[in-house]
Amino acid sequence: MTSVQFAFVKLVVRDLDAMSDFYQRALGLYPARTIDTDTITEIVMRPKGEENGFCLVLYKPKDGRQITIGNGHGPVGRYVKDADEAFEDALREGASLQQEPFNVAGLRVAFVNDPEGHELEFLARLPA
Repeated sequence: MTSVQFAFVKLVVRDLDAMSDFYQRALGLYPARTIDTDTITEIVMRPKGEENGFCLVLYKPKDGRQITIGNGHGPVGRYVKDADEAFEDALREGASLQQEPFNVAGLRVAFVNDPEGHELEFLARLPA
């Protein structure tokens, strides 16, 4: 069996600069690399101090297509130390409310939409 290691999640966005700025301010990610071709531009976003591992890629096609957010996917999830704090930080930086923090199955969970409508989920483990 082939070994599997997840590498990234890509979000197709309308405004790369604005979305990169949001993810830097709200989630503490930084643009580690930009890939620019004739057809697309991507910004690879990583946590500070991490050069490898799982990352978020902001992707913008250059063909002029209309970008819409569909319902055929779930949220991008992120483990955080404090779900309430991450939720408030994201709202303060331009996210919109989806569901306020709540407890379930040993986790504190909260949902927001980023400024372009992508769903984000924050999860914090509750003390045992």
